[in-house]
Amino acid sequence: MKYTFLFFSFLLFSNTLISQSEKEKVEATITKNKIEGHIYFLADDLLKGRATGTPENKIAASYLANTLRGYGVKPVSAMDGYYQQIKLSKTTSPTRLALNLGGQEFKNKIALKAENTNFSGIAIYLGYGLEEDYIGKDVAEKIIVVKGGAPNGTDAFSAFSLATQKQQLALQHGAVAIVEFIDTDDITWGKIEHFANSERLVLVGDENPSLSKKSLSHLWVQDKNGIFGVQLKTKENIKTELKIEGITKTTVYSQNVVGMLEGSDPLLKDEFIIYSAHYDHVGIGSPDATGDTIYNGARDNAVGTTTVLSIAENIAKYPTKRSALFILFTGEEKGLLGSQYYVENPVLPLEKMVYCFNSDNAGYNDTSLIVGIGMTRTTASDKIEQAAKAFGLTAVDNVAPEQGLFDRSDNVSFAKKGIPAPTFSLGFKTFDGDVTKYYHQAGDEADTLDYDYLLKFFQSYVLAGRLIANDPKTPTWTAGDKYEEAGKKLYKK
Repeated sequence: MKYTFLFFSFLLFSNTLISQSEKEKVEATITKNKIEGHIYFLADDLLKGRATGTPENKIAASYLANTLRGYGVKPVSAMDGYYQQIKLSKTTSPTRLALNLGGQEFKNKIALKAENTNFSGIAIYLGYGLEEDYIGKDVAEKIIVVKGGAPNGTDAFSAFSLATQKQQLALQHGAVAIVEFIDTDDITWGKIEHFANSERLVLVGDENPSLSKKSLSHLWVQDKNGIFGVQLKTKENIKTELKIEGITKTTVYSQNVVGMLEGSDPLLKDEFIIYSAHYDHVGIGSPDATGDTIYNGARDNAVGTTTVLSIAENIAKYPTKRSALFILFTGEEKGLLGSQYYVENPVLPLEKMVYCFNSDNAGYNDTSLIVGIGMTRTTASDKIEQAAKAFGLTAVDNVAPEQGLFDRSDNVSFAKKGIPAPTFSLGFKTFDGDVTKYYHQAGDEADTLDYDYLLKFFQSYVLAGRLIANDPKTPTWTAGDKYEEAGKKLYKK
């Protein structure tokens, strides 16, 4: 009886040591000084907001690649070093955009998609511009005027998600342009203008053939409270003039940064955990109240990039049972381009990737939390909760569902392939306050961050990653998730 008691006491003591050892390993490599060093460099004015395809974006990529090299992270043998080169087609914004509908000029307008155009003719009102709205209508060689979004969602985000569909329908029916009226406030419109007035990038070879063979422009017009939309709804055959000038197209290159570390377990090392974040931001934009035009992107996403660097350093020193693949994406702000390119051109087989632990951020307004966007959709949710708790934080999911955050970061590119893929984000309860204050704003500077909170945030991410990578049980989607079938297909289960 005495020996039995001693044996079980030893087991309990050993488990405590193992658990404590994992936490101590995390604490041994992550410090505030290191965190500040990475973030201050990536968010420095020198990098001019790290816009995709710019020399400054390449400087950031070089910093990341050489940091991984310094940690002992290895390039993947199928690659030439740490860079996965991506060829992009760049389209500049128009130098002139003039719209007159029924004798009325519209000031607050942007080109969501544009071709050089000189049109004088008729516009026709077409509801939301969805398939049923075309019934009995002849829109050939005309501009169609539509309401923003759809009946079940008229906000700007809903409208953006339907943009490609509306463009395809307009082309199929022979329209020459879409003018879409968006009911939104001035703050949101300012962000839309910043996005629209920057250059557009698409993956070369990924252009939609139905959209590239013909010319089509798609304009958004701000319509607070839907006033213009109501007026135009009652009109027919609206006399219209549209001039779009100064658009040019060129080819540019950017790069994902990729490295790996082999796992320590003879069997589990054949499974990989991906640790990912995007390192690009939105570059130079409209001046804020102080005259600052550099959108530094400390929160979005120098913070996320630093989580990946932090776990790379840690695993290089203390290997995990599963192998690790570190991916820093370019082009996220241009439409998830880097991650989309990667999943179609993986440097290691996707079926070996059992989990993608992404990190992306807008900002934070609750320093007691981390937000695991989509974590409860995977069976590794408890590991993220345990890791956050170990450093005095609480992990939550299903925050601000109206924002559709799961589908707005690079994790979704992997989810669509079947790989369980949540996103680890800074703490917030609602998508407002200090989140929107800094999100895609020039004020998102390194010196505005709470580094005491960030220390716990990074420690939580690294510990969660270690727990998932060392768990004997392979993580999966939870039963019934929309991507569960894709996962079964990928892993042949």
